[in-house]
Amino acid sequence: MNSIHLQQTLPEVFAERDKIESEVWHKDLTFNKNEIYLIEAASGTGKSSLCSFIYGYRKDYQGIISFDAQNIKAMKIKQWVELRKHSISMLFQDLRLFPELTAIENIQLKNNLSGYKSKKEIVAYFEALGIADKLDKKVGKLSFGQQQRVAFIRALSQPFDFIFLDEPISHLDDVNGQIMGELLTAEARQQGAGIIVTSIGKHIELEYNKVLQL
Repeated sequence: MNSIHLQQTLPEVFAERDKIESEVWHKDLTFNKNEIYLIEAASGTGKSSLCSFIYGYRKDYQGIISFDAQNIKAMKIKQWVELRKHSISMLFQDLRLFPELTAIENIQLKNNLSGYKSKKEIVAYFEALGIADKLDKKVGKLSFGQQQRVAFIRALSQPFDFIFLDEPISHLDDVNGQIMGELLTAEARQQGAGIIVTSIGKHIELEYNKVLQL
């Protein structure tokens, strides 16, 4: 997948608003591979909704979202399965980890679908982010910041053309945020992928090609 195209896209819940001030909603906008985007937003402007629309979790929007000129509302379940395995990786704001599983088990659930990363590579991510001692700890026992790092590692443990990160460092210190940025940049560069980060303030310091106001 080389591009994601939004054409006059707008959450249905916003349809009755008199005026929409946005560089994303109700615009003609294309995200391309090999480029890095930051979407800055105030709370309640639809940031997480955008991620859910693009990931195919929700369809309550007006307009069109297309992957390589194909309207995603026309896609079948089988197509979505393949896209989520090989083309789109998503780090949701609420993380969507399984609290009863260990940190490494959460990663393996994703990685086993493609076998993209070796266990050695996954452990190296844990070490780089300072949570190597949490590998075999149940996620539900970890702090939110530690869970964010686990969810981030999971997002990197698959092939992707685009990776979305919804407020990925909201609970991290600057050092871990910088490490996350370095790991993300290296992985995206290796895959020739696009990066889309959302933020309501604190964001990963990357070399953004475009900053958009939601």
